[in-house]
Amino acid sequence: MDSNAIQLIAERAQASSATGCFDAQSDAAVPSPCIGVCRMAADGSQCEGCFRTLDEIRVWSTAGRAQRLAIWGRLLQRAGLPPPAAGSAAS
Repeated sequence: MDSNAIQLIAERAQASSATGCFDAQSDAAVPSPCIGVCRMAADGSQCEGCFRTLDEIRVWSTAGRAQRLAIWGRLLQRAGLPPPAAGSAAS
């Protein structure tokens, strides 16, 4: 895994968490985890930038809040990062 991509996604999660978007009671929009490094791993398993699978990338635009939060949780796990923290740093 690219340590730069991991750092960038950790920073994106932390910034998103600071806005409260991961809070259970929040109705804030859940931001895309895309960091602009859009290329699939050689095995096709996930994006090397945001750690989403092709299916997760495909459904993102129509996904509801709960589904987007679940995607965030899975991609952070793939990146070896802790789950998004409600209202605090996620890294």
